[in-house]
Amino acid sequence: MQIVISINQCITLIDFLQPNIYKRGLNNQRISAMSAPKDVQFVHRSQDRYLLPIPGFLEKRFQVFDEIIMPRKNGKPLPVGNIPGYGAIVLQSNDYLNVSMHPDILSAQISKLESANHEMVMSAVFLHEGSDKDLFEASMAEYSGFVKSILCQSGWAANVGLMQSIANQSTPVYIDFFTHMSLWEGIKSAGAPFYVFMHNDSAHLEKLVKLHGEGIILVDSLYSTTGDFAPLAEIIDIAIRYNCVSVVDESHSLGTHGPKGSGLIAALGLTDRVHFITGSLAKAFAGRAGIIFCSKRFSQYFPFTAYPAIFSSTLLPYEIAGLSATLKVIQEGDDRRKKLHENAEFLRRGLDQLGYATVSQSQIISLEPGSEAEMELLRDVLEEHNVFGSVFCAPATPKNRSLMRFSLHSGLEQSELQYVLDVCEAIRDEVGMWNWKSTKRKNKLNTV
Repeated sequence: MQIVISINQCITLIDFLQPNIYKRGLNNQRISAMSAPKDVQFVHRSQDRYLLPIPGFLEKRFQVFDEIIMPRKNGKPLPVGNIPGYGAIVLQSNDYLNVSMHPDILSAQISKLESANHEMVMSAVFLHEGSDKDLFEASMAEYSGFVKSILCQSGWAANVGLMQSIANQSTPVYIDFFTHMSLWEGIKSAGAPFYVFMHNDSAHLEKLVKLHGEGIILVDSLYSTTGDFAPLAEIIDIAIRYNCVSVVDESHSLGTHGPKGSGLIAALGLTDRVHFITGSLAKAFAGRAGIIFCSKRFSQYFPFTAYPAIFSSTLLPYEIAGLSATLKVIQEGDDRRKKLHENAEFLRRGLDQLGYATVSQSQIISLEPGSEAEMELLRDVLEEHNVFGSVFCAPATPKNRSLMRFSLHSGLEQSELQYVLDVCEAIRDEVGMWNWKSTKRKNKLNTV
C-alpha cells in the first residue's frame, strides 16, 4: 500500500517524528524525500515546495552539523545558551563605548530618513565626489591621519576586498595564527600562498620572511579572542626592513585606544609606517560598516578592483549619517574611554587574583576552560548566576581551546563587575577551574 500525503500533512508528520529523531537520536537523519519511509510519497502543490530531494553531499554536511549539536544539553549550538533575563549582567556586546543608543546618533539617522526624497540603492562605483560616502571618508581619513579612507559594507568586506585586490598567486602572505577569519578568507580569495607565524612571535615572522621573500604581513592590533596586543612596532619594523606591505586590522582598538580613539597605530606613532589599516565599524562605532585607511592611489584603485566593492550595494545615506554622528561622539569620548579602561583593569586584576588565566591587555577578557564539555559547564553555571559572556569555539578557536569572552563597555558600574568577580570566585570548584589546562599553564609559569 502506498500513502499519499499533502504538504500540510507532511509538516504534521515531521513535527511528530522530530522528537524521535533529535531527542532520542534515532538514525540521526533529517526528514527529506530521500530519507522518508519508502511507502510515503511527497506531493508538492504548485503554490509551495516544502521539501526537495537533498543530494548526498549536502546531507553529509547537514549530518556533520547535527553531530556537533547532538551532545549539547539544550540541543542548540554551544554559543547559544539561555536568554538573559531581568537584571542580567551581559558581557557580550562589542559596543565598547556604550554609544549605540546615543541620542545624537539616532537623531542623525532619523533626520536623514525623513528628509530623503529618494535613496540610490547601488554599488559605490557609481557614486560621485561630494556624496555622503565621500564626505564621511574624508572625515575618517583626517581622524586617522591617513590621506584617504574607503567605507565598506562591513569589516569582512573590507578585509576580503583588500586582500583580493593586493595579493595574487605569487604573493607570499605572512599571517599571525590568531588573526581574524576575514583576512584568512581574503587570502583564499586571492589564491595567495600563506605562511603562519606563531602568535605575536616577531622572531618567527622574520624567519619566514627571510625564507620566502617580500610579501604582505597581516596582524590584528588587538586580538578579538584573547584581548592581547600585537607587538606592532616590531612587526612594522620587519615589514619595512624586508620591503613588505603591512596590513593591521584595528577593529577592536579603533575608537577605544589612541588620541581621540584613533587607534593603537596612532597611539604608537606608526601611522606613517603602515600601508593599510582596516577596521569594522560594528564595534566601538556600533554601526554596520567597515573601513580601510590607505593612500590616495589605492583609494582610486580599490573601488574598481575589489569584488565586494563592485558587486555589492553601498551603505545607505541614513547609515552614513549615523556613522558621521558616531565619529563626533567618539572623538569627544575621552571620559568613556577612561571608564572603559578602568573597568577592564578592575576585572582583569580581579580574575588574576582569583587564579584565572587570562592574557588580556584590553576590554576583551577571556577565560579558557578548554574542551567544549568544560565550556558548556562554565556557560551554564555563569548563566545560572545571571552572568552572560560569549562562547568562542571551533571554528573560531582550536577544538580544545574554547573561550568564554567577556566584552566590557564603559556603561558598566564597578559594582556589577564586582558581582561578576564574586560569581567567578564562588564557581571555581564547580566548573573545575583548578584543573583547566590554562590554569595549569599559568601556575607553571608562576613557579618558574
